[in-house]
Amino acid sequence: MTGRLAFVESPVQLLNVLEWAHARGRGPAPAAAPAPVPPAGADRAPGPDAARASAPVPDSGTGPGTGSAPASGPGTAFAPASGPGTPPAASAPEPGQGRDAVPAASDDLAIVVLSPSDPMSRGQLRRMAQLARDEGFDVHWQEARAGRGALVRTLRELGGPLRAAERVIVGDPFSRYVQLLLTLFGPRHVTVVDDGTATMEFAAQLAGGERLVRWHRKGDLGPRELLLAPVTSLARRRLAPGPHRTVEIFTSLPVQAPPGTEVTENAYAWTRSRFGPPALTGGTDLVGTSLVETGVVDAEHYLRVVGQLARTHGATRYFAHRRETPEKLHRIAVETGLQVVRPELPLELIARRGPVGATIVSFPSTVVHTLPLALAGTGVKVAVCEIAPEWLKATASPRAQGFLAGVVGTASGADRLTPRGGSAADRLEFG
Repeated sequence: MTGRLAFVESPVQLLNVLEWAHARGRGPAPAAAPAPVPPAGADRAPGPDAARASAPVPDSGTGPGTGSAPASGPGTAFAPASGPGTPPAASAPEPGQGRDAVPAASDDLAIVVLSPSDPMSRGQLRRMAQLARDEGFDVHWQEARAGRGALVRTLRELGGPLRAAERVIVGDPFSRYVQLLLTLFGPRHVTVVDDGTATMEFAAQLAGGERLVRWHRKGDLGPRELLLAPVTSLARRRLAPGPHRTVEIFTSLPVQAPPGTEVTENAYAWTRSRFGPPALTGGTDLVGTSLVETGVVDAEHYLRVVGQLARTHGATRYFAHRRETPEKLHRIAVETGLQVVRPELPLELIARRGPVGATIVSFPSTVVHTLPLALAGTGVKVAVCEIAPEWLKATASPRAQGFLAGVVGTASGADRLTPRGGSAADRLEFG
């Protein structure tokens, strides 16, 4: 029997691969006791006065063997440009450093990190990779985007393991890198794990026989999309079930199973068994979103609503999305008094470790589905703030409003905050 090979490009994807292995009751047990995880927030108390200047942990290099050691606490507070910085943590080996080749697929799950370029994503991925290694999994760090020649080198190193793998697990079926790999090597069994609410769109597009397009992008094909259209088309067929291929979607989201696919529930059982339960602060935490960065929501509307939420619900911390820009986070810290925190791990793990607010308010995103599962039985209330149509940019995809409304409407474990009154940004109440 050949083995299982997972490709991940984000911290959440890697977390959900661990959840998948746990749900299957398979995968290696830790060879030794896992490294202790410091209690979140032990070095600072949440509150509006806690928005002090400490620099985000940067990515200290671009190749294997570079990186920084995990810091204690739930994350790193965002540093206003004028404040003093905290020096980066000491360098530590990149997960997988020292391996000359990708581990051959075997009965045990092998995980390949196709490292992104974004420093915050890389930092979270390093910490998630170490957690996976603590659980006994073999993790290979692949510098898939490290300059010219990286693509050819990656394909050469991954070719053998891909051909040998009985099952391939992917976290982002919209990824051009994953699509190219699937085009060259078609596995017999495919599992797609969550990398956010895009799983809902993937399932719908697969069921409808549509081409794979991220929900926040417009439908027009640009030059790059036209060039890659044959790759995307073949990858879509490789991600669809057929006479010689099974497809599983492992998800915490409410998706309709496309014909011939198997949908398996992700209940975040590994997260709940591994961490927590958390201590509660009694306050409110806000969860940020990258809807401004993806061109969906107007920045001024977003900043105004964040301030309104903070004042109305007594929020003290703002957990930033890893793709939010430093400029936007600086404005949030200065204009609202919130302590802006860049989490060092996916928010499901940060919240489960604690301490965490008794109420967590988020904009429409995956966490309004996942946090109620990860925090089940803790007493934490999760609420989702609906996006009013006037908050959207004129250039936003026509599908954006409907998709975001679907994310909110299907979040059965979260309360709703509905814009009411004259201006949608003026008043936000529980609906």
